[in-house]
Amino acid sequence: MPDATDRRILRQLLADPELPNAELAERAGVTPASLWRRLDRLREGGVIGGFEARIDWRKLGYEVQVSLRFTLDKTEPRAFDNFIAAARKVPEVTEIQTFLGSVDMRLSVIARDMAHWQQIYRESILTLPHVQDSDALMLVSTIKDVQELPL
Repeated sequence: MPDATDRRILRQLLADPELPNAELAERAGVTPASLWRRLDRLREGGVIGGFEARIDWRKLGYEVQVSLRFTLDKTEPRAFDNFIAAARKVPEVTEIQTFLGSVDMRLSVIARDMAHWQQIYRESILTLPHVQDSDALMLVSTIKDVQELPL
């Protein structure tokens, strides 16, 4: 379990993931050697799973983002597996989530514009297997999008 020093390191890392280790150690109040050991322990313990680039899809020309919610036909034993396998093949699907409750699956889909969205919807989304019901929510704006934790 992370201690207070580990949480200080994690807060600094979340605030600025690109900090050089020497500066991260200074901000967290530890020596560079101690920082290295603690980061290693946090990685080995699975607290830190890795680092990734966050890409702004809009800057790459994708102006439309849609959240699709699906209820699947649960009379089919392989409904979830088949649906997930098919959804993974759609390049514009950026996120796949499963849920408990009235909604089984959620997909995030990006498109360049409305014409591109219609093409994706007709050619890829409507052909997903075992869909009993679906609902689409088009993103208008993002109010809060943080990866920070209350450490």
